Amino acid sequence: MSLPMGRAMREVFGETVTELADHDSRIVMLDGDLGVSTRGEIFQRAHPERYLQMGIAEQDMLGVAAGLASVGLIPFISTFVAFAVVRPLDQIRVLIAQTGLNVKITAGYAGLFVARAGKSHQIVDDIAIMRAMPGMITIAPADDVEAGLVLRWAAAHDGPVYVRLVRDPTQRLFGPDHAFEIGRAPVVREGRDVTLISTGSETPRVVDAAELLAAAGIDAHVLHVATLKPLDVAGIVAAADRTGLVVTVEEHTVIGGLGGAVAEVLAEHRPTRMRRIGLEDEFGESGPNDALLDRFGLSAPRVAARVAEIVATIGGGRPPG
Repeated sequence: MSLPMGRAMREVFGETVTELADHDSRIVMLDGDLGVSTRGEIFQRAHPERYLQMGIAEQDMLGVAAGLASVGLIPFISTFVAFAVVRPLDQIRVLIAQTGLNVKITAGYAGLFVARAGKSHQIVDDIAIMRAMPGMITIAPADDVEAGLVLRWAAAHDGPVYVRLVRDPTQRLFGPDHAFEIGRAPVVREGRDVTLISTGSETPRVVDAAELLAAAGIDAHVLHVATLKPLDVAGIVAAADRTGLVVTVEEHTVIGGLGGAVAEVLAEHRPTRMRRIGLEDEFGESGPNDALLDRFGLSAPRVAARVAEIVATIGGGRPPG
C-alpha cells in the first residue's frame, strides 16, 4: 500500500518562512523572479518591505544575500536549484561558505520534477556540489512535514545552510510527531535482508518499494538520510551492520551524492557489500513525473525490481562472521 500524498514543499516553504518572519524582523527573502513558482509570493504578500525582487541576476542575488547577512539579517533565497546553486556557485563559495555567513539557500525545483522544463533546469548533482563545500550544511527533507521542520531549524541556525526542496506534492512519510534532528538518520522501516538508504523525497518511494519487496519475501531495512552534511556516520554503519548488504537510492547522480557519501563511510568504518541506484552519469529529460521516475529506475516498482535482482545476485542477509 502506497504512502498518502502530502503537500507541496514549495507551499510549505512560502508559508513557513512567512510565519517565521512574523516573529523575527531579521528574516528577509530574496527572489530571482520566480516567486509565483517557488511560492515566495506568500512572503511577498505578508512582508512586502522585506521581499527583495532581484530579477534574473542570481550571482548578484547571492552576493546581496551575503551583504544582508553581514549586517545581521537572515536572508532566505527563493529560486530554483538550477539558479540557486549552479549559476552563482562562485558567489556561494567565496562570499557565503568561506565567510560562514548566515544565508539560507532554500532552493526549489530540485531533481527531475521541474514542470517539464527539461535538462537545462534539472540539476541532479547539487548534493555532490554542496556537501563537498566546506562549511555548507546540506539537507534534503523527505516530505512536507520534514520540510517545515528543516526550514525552522535552518532559521534558528547561525551559518550557511542549503535546503533541497522539490516542486510537486510528495508522499507523506512522517506524522505530526516527527522530530527532525540535524545529523541524525532515522530508521523508517525495520528489516533483516537488505538495507536501503535514501534521501529527500525519494525515501517515501523507497518505503513503498520495501513493501513490494516484502510481498516477494525480501525484508528491507530502510534508513532516511535527510542531512547529507553533517552525515550520521554511526547510523549508516549500524544500518549496514544490520544486514550486511546496502543499496542507496537517490533522485540524483550516483557520483558524489548520497551513494558516494555512504560508500565513503562504509569504506572507512565497515566495509560492506553495496550497490547504488540513481542517475548513471547522465542528464535528465523532459517528461511527466511518473515517466521520468520509470525512465531512471526510481519509481517504487523499478527500485523493488532492482533491489530484488541485487539480492538474488550477491545475496541478502548479514553474512556469517
